Amino acid sequence: MVRILAKKSKENKTNAARILDGLGIPYDLKRYEVDENDLSAVHVASTAGLPIETVFKTLVLRGDKTGIIMAVIRGDYELDMKSIAAASGNKRCEMVHLKEVFSLTGYIRGGCSPLGAKKAYPVYLDENAMSKEKIAISAGIRGEQIILSPSDLVRATNAEVAKIARA
Repeated sequence: MVRILAKKSKENKTNAARILDGLGIPYDLKRYEVDENDLSAVHVASTAGLPIETVFKTLVLRGDKTGIIMAVIRGDYELDMKSIAAASGNKRCEMVHLKEVFSLTGYIRGGCSPLGAKKAYPVYLDENAMSKEKIAISAGIRGEQIILSPSDLVRATNAEVAKIARA
């Protein structure tokens, strides 16, 4: 009798992880305990045991000319709205209302990834990421981070690198 076992590496993978697998991009997964009362990137870094300067959050915005875009910035930084507008070819950008994030991306707050959204939105990665050997981004669910090189993230998302955040 032949018994076929499912490969463990394929079980419970998020769309983001499957995309990286399909592109042959190496990454690590880091799981952590979720605190529904604090979904901040700073808390994620602390809980996951990752340095905050390597944990990046994904923000969903609407540009007045381009529509929906994603900005990926260091977890303890603030998005510079004028800079993201300029980088994305908009006159101005505004954060998408939280209740719209799921319908636009398929992701919930605290689990939004620049990879594997419902639609391939333009991604803008803060230039600060490029000085790191590895960065962590959401794997597409709360409680899991994908750790990969910033250049691999750029490749996987066709991200544009620009100065879009400040401390």
